[in-house]
Amino acid sequence: MANPNKNHQNPSKPPKTPQNQNPTSISPTTTATSDTEETNPPHPKPHLPQTPLSINGSQEDTTLHRSEFLTREEVLRRRSRRVKQLAKYYRTQYWALMEEVRVKHQEYYWKYGKSPFQEEEEEGEEVGGERSREFGFGESGFNGTSLRMCSFSGCESKAMALTSYCHSHILCDSKQKLYKACGYVLKSDQTGPVICGKPVLRAAVPSLCTAHFQKGEKHVSQALKAAGFTSSASKAAPKFHVIIAEYVHQIQSKRREAQGCSH
Repeated sequence: MANPNKNHQNPSKPPKTPQNQNPTSISPTTTATSDTEETNPPHPKPHLPQTPLSINGSQEDTTLHRSEFLTREEVLRRRSRRVKQLAKYYRTQYWALMEEVRVKHQEYYWKYGKSPFQEEEEEGEEVGGERSREFGFGESGFNGTSLRMCSFSGCESKAMALTSYCHSHILCDSKQKLYKACGYVLKSDQTGPVICGKPVLRAAVPSLCTAHFQKGEKHVSQALKAAGFTSSASKAAPKFHVIIAEYVHQIQSKRREAQGCSH
């Protein structure tokens, strides 16, 4: 009689890919069509039908479900069995989700990624049209599949997924909910303050792009030094009201200097 656990895989480890499915392996029967097959988009694996879950020891639970009292040993054994099986199901689900993420990540890069051939075409624009036709990568994308460009006037970047704008002009999309403008004040005019306006994630706190966030950290460090504090990992951070007071002092000093220059 065959061992039922012979073909059982350990759910704590990721599933191994069979050797015959390795995309980098070269078969001795490779034909001239293999080059065109590599340019075709990857096809996701078909979803297998889900099998109903079965609880180990369900017969024992059915026998004892009408019992008014259970011994400590029976309770601990049943709880241990259920926790182990639940952990097993969670591990199986985890690796299934990881495989799904891998496939979707591959599809996303295939659709929105940038080909190394296109990078070479940008370096030599004089032969860009001939190279794109040679390799099959034109302005419409891979093998004639349409790739949307940014709808902003004069922008030639590719649009992000699920929108008609690139990352630089994503704020032009009134329906998007993921990005907001950088709130760093560049200068003040008669009409009001002029802010940076670069797109940053809406969840980012403070609402600053990378360059202005680093500049803000530099200003905080200078304010701490002016207040007599040195920023160090070994020392505790100063109280927040001390930083605010130093900021107000610097702002007032700049205003006095500006008024003195105007007079």
